[in-house]
Amino acid sequence: MFSNPYRVLLAIVLALGPTTATAVAELPALKVSENKRYLVTERGKPFFYLGDTAWELFHRLNREEAERYLSHRAAHGFTVIQAVVLAELDGLKEPNAYNQVPLIDNDPRKPNEKYFEHVDWIVRRANELGLYIGMLPTWGDKWNKKWGIGPEIFTPENAHDYGEWLGRRYKNAGIIWILGGDRPVENDTHRAILRAMAAGLRKGDGGRHLITFHPMGGQGSAQYFHAEDWLDFNMRQNGHKAEFNGRYDQTLADYQRTPIKPVLDGEPIYEDHPLDFKPNEFGYSTAVDVRRALYWDLFSGACGHTYGNHAVWQMFDKNRKPVNNPLMPWYEALDQPGAKQMQFGRKLIESRPMMTRIPDDTVIVASGVPTAIPGAGQRRLVACRCSQGSYAFVYVPFGRPFEVRMEVITGPKILAWWFNPRNGEAKQIGEFSNQGTQQFTPPQLGEALDWVLVLDDAGKAFPPPGSRAYENSR
Repeated sequence: MFSNPYRVLLAIVLALGPTTATAVAELPALKVSENKRYLVTERGKPFFYLGDTAWELFHRLNREEAERYLSHRAAHGFTVIQAVVLAELDGLKEPNAYNQVPLIDNDPRKPNEKYFEHVDWIVRRANELGLYIGMLPTWGDKWNKKWGIGPEIFTPENAHDYGEWLGRRYKNAGIIWILGGDRPVENDTHRAILRAMAAGLRKGDGGRHLITFHPMGGQGSAQYFHAEDWLDFNMRQNGHKAEFNGRYDQTLADYQRTPIKPVLDGEPIYEDHPLDFKPNEFGYSTAVDVRRALYWDLFSGACGHTYGNHAVWQMFDKNRKPVNNPLMPWYEALDQPGAKQMQFGRKLIESRPMMTRIPDDTVIVASGVPTAIPGAGQRRLVACRCSQGSYAFVYVPFGRPFEVRMEVITGPKILAWWFNPRNGEAKQIGEFSNQGTQQFTPPQLGEALDWVLVLDDAGKAFPPPGSRAYENSR
């Protein structure tokens, strides 16, 4: 694989042994569940992927800033931080906070140890806080200069070598590998580069870590690589539109593919992002937009979800050139309401058996005007349920009466709740029969007041929705 000088160089680097990135208490390795729908730890405990897009984390933040960011996200229930080694925003030439670039002579076979010492520190600190790093070895510019700042530096040969080096370096860290980076796969060379990088990662880490692929907006990894063995789970980029149709409905389409693989949205609409990249026409997204994306994806079969904020992904501050007009510095954007509300979706899912959750919009009784119920655009209702009939969830993005089929719950008595996605509180509605249909009206009427209807088999004695993890309550 290597020419002789590179073979010698890599052998010397690998012989140096574990780096600082591996000298930490290990997070459990992750794997795909037996039913191929979800992610679990190596011991089989359900794992909820709640990610945040911090693409420029390694590139732009110093250690004090990274500590602030990571501690904040850990405290608010995130489990995965998605960050890029060879960053999008001139990541090859613009040095990091310690005046280091990632590669010597832009050569993937010649990583700069000083740059990677900073990456090591961030990975280690994230793992100490219980956060996995969803690590992109490179943003797409470096293998396909469709737009942005290049240059293209990868071939299949050096992509394999770079992947093997990264895999060995972070073998014992809490990592999920994410190939790609928002660029098209246009030809056989692009495919060969990505396959080679995946093979190198597998060789370097011994297959310890999961691998997926981050695609362009409105696309999914499945359309390129679904049947390939190296792709452990599918990742979508449903992107920065606020409508269900044509974007978030595609999560279910990937869920239904064969062979079965888990799916999640690795880049939905960001909070404070220009809607459809057209702020003069549509303005900016708000917390309700990112909440809708969360529940649309989860109730359509996703194994987790990723949040993003337009200022945070680029780690914008007033001393940096902005990309697409962020509204505030990254450190202020950390406390935007949508970011804090993501944890409520995780807590809701974890408060019921996770591994038996299946999407099922037939729980909702369609009205005589189906575009009203179950709806369309920004006002689409979605539902999921337990395959064994113990619970069902219905996401309602607005205040309007609707009906559900009660027979989806197998127990004779159903305990119904309203769960508030804005504050995570649950309020009991009452008990009902599991026969026929039942109309429910959200507690508040209004177009930005979303709710989740929770229906439980009363005999299961589940905790209040979102109150505590089901796995810890038995």
